[in-house]
Amino acid sequence: MTSPIDPLTLEVVELIGTIVARYYEEYEEAAAKHSLTGAQARVLGLLTGGPTPMRRLAQQLKCEPSNVTGIVDRLESRGLAERRLDPADRRVKLAAATEAGRETSQRLRGSLDFAREPLAELTEEERTVLRDLLKRMLGATP
Repeated sequence: MTSPIDPLTLEVVELIGTIVARYYEEYEEAAAKHSLTGAQARVLGLLTGGPTPMRRLAQQLKCEPSNVTGIVDRLESRGLAERRLDPADRRVKLAAATEAGRETSQRLRGSLDFAREPLAELTEEERTVLRDLLKRMLGATP
């Protein structure tokens, strides 16, 4: 039998859930303004970090590689992404954002206002504490 969750923990979990839902809602709206689906925008955002194997994209998105293939196909048809052979292993296909893709991703991220205003109301010290607590929750050391 599991022990009941204390009320404070339950409230924090519910607040995190609300934040995540609001973030995804705004992210989907921002993506749509750039004629992208949320999944396309997420892949494009991942690709701005550099060329990435298609299989790794699928792992990061927790989906089947065939789904990533379709998403990259659509991004490629719009000139936002391209496929390359991995110079270290020519059997591996890499997906990469084009310059237009990086610019689109940057504009999209810049249009996300959901957390910007509430975070601006916190002091730098409060934002640092919040960042460090979130990193700790994710298992990363601040």
